[in-house]
Amino acid sequence: MSNRITVGLDGSGVGSAAADWAAEEAELRGAALELVHAEDWAQYGPFAVPLPEPRPQWAEDLLSLTRDRLLREHRTLDITTRTTKGLAASKVLASSAADADLLVLGSRGLGAVAGFIVGSTGSATIPETDTPVVLVHSTDGEDRPLGHADNAGAVVLGVDLRSNCDRLLAFACEEADRRGCPLVVVHGWSLPPVFSYAPALDPGVEKEMAEGLETTLRELLSPWERKYPQLAVDARIVIGQPAIQILDVASGAALVVVGRRIRRPALGARIGPITHAVMHHATSPVAIVAHD
Repeated sequence: MSNRITVGLDGSGVGSAAADWAAEEAELRGAALELVHAEDWAQYGPFAVPLPEPRPQWAEDLLSLTRDRLLREHRTLDITTRTTKGLAASKVLASSAADADLLVLGSRGLGAVAGFIVGSTGSATIPETDTPVVLVHSTDGEDRPLGHADNAGAVVLGVDLRSNCDRLLAFACEEADRRGCPLVVVHGWSLPPVFSYAPALDPGVEKEMAEGLETTLRELLSPWERKYPQLAVDARIVIGQPAIQILDVASGAALVVVGRRIRRPALGARIGPITHAVMHHATSPVAIVAHD
């Protein structure tokens, strides 16, 4: 890795919020910050509405003004800018962040009920890259993110005990450690349909299965607790739909971390339903970490 955070800018308020969050994160990490504007040729056909100035100049001004603003608030930060072009902005952004530690993108909020619009570029970029992607949300008309890198809340990690969680745990532990905040690890579960009758016949079945999952989770976390002895880890096995349980725990979190399995299917990669739900409805910044 290059000890660099890349953030995508599109001239919107949420893009500005993403840049603010990324700058704070870069300071926490002691990393450089790269501001990227990805021009998507496919969006600008012969009938596109013209900008008040030529697009290359508009992009250059966007990057320059954002860099100047961030340097006023983060004077020691190493900030570079880059404009890239391609047939799809998602592929351009993924390529730009290929050797970065983190890719940060903005996501527009629609309120507590409606959730968030990640946007076609953001949704398409996430499956294109193995670099962790952070989605930063803000409400309509506001340029400030709803969560900041120095937020006092916990880092919340959603795990699937059937998957390889090492990369997610490494990312979440490092984020919680550098913030000096607790790490809350959540696994949501329900009884398999074949056991749906069991609690009525034996109330101890559900308890026994929950205790087994708790043991598995504690064993999973044990080496990470030894590696980060100063880190307060709260492990929770909760009954219910995983995405809903993660979102419930994540209210007020500094960062929410979820996983995306790396798949190379013929029809292209995709985002799993739990991660999809969390990234559209969490109000805190959401990190999507690709894993095996």
